[in-house]
Amino acid sequence: MKRILFFISLSFVIFLLAGCDGDEGPQIDLESAVPVKVEDIKSRSIKEFVFATGTVEAVTGGDMNALQQGAYHIQVNPRTGQSYVMGDRVSQMETIILLENPELEYNIAIDSKKLNYDIAKREFEKQQKLYEKGGVTLRELTDSESRYINAKYSLDDANLQLLKLNAMAPCNGIITDLPFHANNKLIPIGTLLGKVKNYSVLYSDITLPGKEISRVKPGQTVVMSNYGEEVDSITGTITQVSPVVDPENRMFKARIEVNNTSDILRPGMFVKVNIIVAENDSTIVIPKEIILDYHGSQVVYIVQEGIAVRRDIETGLANRDEIEVVSGLSLKERLIIEGFETLRHRSNVITMK
Repeated sequence: MKRILFFISLSFVIFLLAGCDGDEGPQIDLESAVPVKVEDIKSRSIKEFVFATGTVEAVTGGDMNALQQGAYHIQVNPRTGQSYVMGDRVSQMETIILLENPELEYNIAIDSKKLNYDIAKREFEKQQKLYEKGGVTLRELTDSESRYINAKYSLDDANLQLLKLNAMAPCNGIITDLPFHANNKLIPIGTLLGKVKNYSVLYSDITLPGKEISRVKPGQTVVMSNYGEEVDSITGTITQVSPVVDPENRMFKARIEVNNTSDILRPGMFVKVNIIVAENDSTIVIPKEIILDYHGSQVVYIVQEGIAVRRDIETGLANRDEIEVVSGLSLKERLIIEGFETLRHRSNVITMK
């Protein structure tokens, strides 16, 4: 029995050796097939960014300060029927707070100035008609005009002084700060009464590494998002770029403006900025993470008939996650994107869904 088994085993080994002889015979690979995930190589776009961070502020806005001393009175918002509060939308020159100062109003004597103005105006109009008929001299007409002009200046100045008792919105926008003051409290000149900002347009002054100064230019598109919440983003534009690098920190400044009509961002937010410095609309783009270093060359693996084939590639534009391949790959080839870490050239692979 042992001799029979020996001859059977020997015959099987001879058969295997005979099968391996010659180029045309079947190839026996004792490796287990490596499971991999693949994707078809397609043409698509890629953008290259210069990254920065900054703080956004409203392009339009201003403070409401007490320009005259007076007793504090918060006004009623006609849209809500309630006193103005932070978050209310307001229109430019809308009175938010009124300061009462009877002494100032008495000294200004606005009614007397109105009366003087009306008298001077009527007298000047009368003198004009008489002059046309030769009834008065040019000197008399000029004196009348001078009294009229002075009366007008005096009335305008009185109105300006009274207007300083009104704390008005400096622009169309939203009340962002409204310090509390008790009703009828005497407010001294210079007291901050509130702030209004219009953050439909925001700007951010950013600093960038000096090495990027040749790539960042006015007019370039910017993608901006809240640093802590990158779900929503908005696009803006580089509006200004400093032509010099700060010798102390080797950085240069640039300014960005963004339309923020959807209120995604708010003044004071810390933001992440991606400046698009280059782009290609139709090229081969692959994940950066799948590129391996092989003897100083960049390589990836594709699948051909169940075999992993190593490809040397040359790359172009790149961003944080993706990179352009300018040579080494062709459209519709099957690129290995998972399971590539342990592969060798011509490893057996099995594709996973």
